Order: sequence, then structure tokens, then C-alpha cells
Amino acid sequence: MKIVLSDNGLHLRFAPLSLTRPLGDLRMGILTNTERWKLIDPEAEIFFETEIYLNKKFPNTENPDLRVNAALIPHEEVAVAIVNLASNEQLLYNDVWLATKGTGETIVKFTGEEPLIISERWHIYQKNEKALKADFNLISAGRKSANLSNSNTIIGDPSFIFVEEGAQVEAAILNTTTGPIYIGKNAEIMEGSMVRGPLAMCESSALKLGSKIYGATTLGPYCKVGGEVSNAVFQAFSNKGHDGFLGNALIGEWCNLGADTNTSNLKNNYGIVSTYSYEMKEEIKTDIQFMGVCMGDHSKCGINTMFNTATVVGVSSNIYGAGFPAKFIPSFSWGGVEGSAPFRFEKAVEYANNMMIRRGLELSSDEIAILRYIYDNE
Repeated sequence: MKIVLSDNGLHLRFAPLSLTRPLGDLRMGILTNTERWKLIDPEAEIFFETEIYLNKKFPNTENPDLRVNAALIPHEEVAVAIVNLASNEQLLYNDVWLATKGTGETIVKFTGEEPLIISERWHIYQKNEKALKADFNLISAGRKSANLSNSNTIIGDPSFIFVEEGAQVEAAILNTTTGPIYIGKNAEIMEGSMVRGPLAMCESSALKLGSKIYGATTLGPYCKVGGEVSNAVFQAFSNKGHDGFLGNALIGEWCNLGADTNTSNLKNNYGIVSTYSYEMKEEIKTDIQFMGVCMGDHSKCGINTMFNTATVVGVSSNIYGAGFPAKFIPSFSWGGVEGSAPFRFEKAVEYANNMMIRRGLELSSDEIAILRYIYDNE
């Protein structure tokens, strides 16, 4: 079956995270939608209806069997309804489009359990708890967890902890009373860490010594995290290895937060936050109180960096220096409070590769082309 995950016109709504990937490849809960649909149908081929500049890395296809809203995080009931659509049917929930088979001339209403649909960037952390719990059930169903060492303290139901083979957990406090804890293949929770679920640790991720983690938090593959973290979602290969607070935050791939970086997630007047919108090309007022930093791929900050509430950092920027930098830092910026200069493209690629080579990887030609497009067009 060929499934196309459609951005449905919302690509810039989720920037800067979506500047380097389609919506279907954003991680939330434990999985990306690409991974979810492959679990639902292991024979499925996944394609993407997204911005043209992304299509070499994330290809589209003609005449798919299904077009699916990539902003839908499918639970079992809605996934079954989508897979079982008859020829030329279109599935809606209320007035929200979920999926189409063929021409979609016939409209079908989904009347089951309310599906999880994200329509704003901040929904990725706001609704992460619901996605994480659903993913936990999907991944653990019919499987047996690896054993946990007796050096750990478990508060709550131990069945809400699932440990993949190769994971290491020693002398940690794991509290499942507020949600499940998933510890992926070869992941590690180091001694003295305190975890309150829900938490997802994907393959080869790590919590450093004495970490303090509040749900609902997701560490994507190969992320290394320490200090105090609350309701944050890391995509993959990013590091916050030291002390400092990160809350209600979204971190892309290949990011690094310097030691003692702290992020505000609540205004001093407890008011509703405003944040930069790539879609509107200006700062917009939201309807929420809690919002930390959102950082695009390959961006980094130096030690003791302080981010204001609802700061947005683009792709491949380098922030450093004392004081609070601007609330919006464009892609390919180099600097801090006293101003910034453009980050030369060749140097940005060099520095990105320097980080990736430590993991035995480097930018592909398709990835360099994506970065070049962002550099030329933001």
C-alpha cells in the first residue's frame, strides 16, 4: 500500500522544525507518523506531500492508495477506518479532513474516539502526553519488557515501564503514577536520575547523572539530556548534557544547548504568550501561558545562555553571550544580545558535519540542498 502523508497546507505552521522535514516526519510521543504507519501496516510504502525543496529526501508519488493528513496522530480505531476506506471515499472528523482514497467524492464521517490532531507548533508538547500514551500501548502490545535492575526504585505500576533490549537503568527513581515510561533499545538512564512519566526515550538516548525529568517528555534517538527538563520534545541527535532548565520546549535535530542554558517558559505577569510565526512572518499572540524555546535543526547555544519565554530559533544558528537574545533568531545567524551576523553557508555546513562526524555521519547532498534552500529563502 502506498500512503502519502500530506502537510495539508500547514507546512510553515510548524516551522522552524518543519523547515527541514515534512510534518509526517516530526517526532511526537515516541514515534514519527512515518514510523506509526509502518507499525500499523509493515508493508506500507510512505511518501510525502510537502514543499518541493524537501522532495529529494522525502519523495512524493503519483496515484497513492491513500492520502492521509500528516497532522493526524492515528490511534488504532481511526487507523482502521482509514485503511478500510472504500474506493473514492474521503474521511472527515467534524469538518477536519483525515484521509482520502481515490477521488474522495463520497464523504464519510468518523464517529469513533476523538482523534489526536495537531494544528499549532506548540501542540507538539501540549498534546505529547496523549500521543506518548497511545504510542506506548502500540509498541508494548503483546510484548514483554526486559528486566529492570533491583537498584532502581519504582513508584506506581511497574507494568507502565517498558524496557527494550540493551537498555541500561541503574539507581534511578521511576514514577509511573502520572504516565508510562518507555526506555528504548540501548538507551541509558544514569544513576541518581529522577523520572516522572510519561517519558519516551528512543534508541540510544541517555539521561545524564542526576537528571530531573517531568512528563510529558520525549527524547528522540541518540539524544543526551541532563539537568531539569519538563514537557519537552527532542527530535534526534541533540544534546542538553548539563544542568539548566528546559520546559515546554521543542528541540530539532543536531542541536546543542551549552552548560547551564536556561529557558523561561512563563512570563513574569503570568500572561498569554506571543511568539514568532513563520506562517504569518511576524509575532502572533497565542492562547496559552506556557511556552519555552523552539529550536530548529543544527542550531546551538553557548554556556549560560538565557532564552526568553517563547523564543524561536531558526535552522543552523549559533547563539552566545550574556543576557537575553532576541525572541526570534533567524536561521543562519551568529551572535547574541549585542546583535548577530549572517552565518556563512560553507561554515555552517562545516560545523554541522563536525558534530555529525562524531556519530559516524555527515550531511548528504540532499540535506545540503535543503539547507541551501533555507539559507537563500528565509
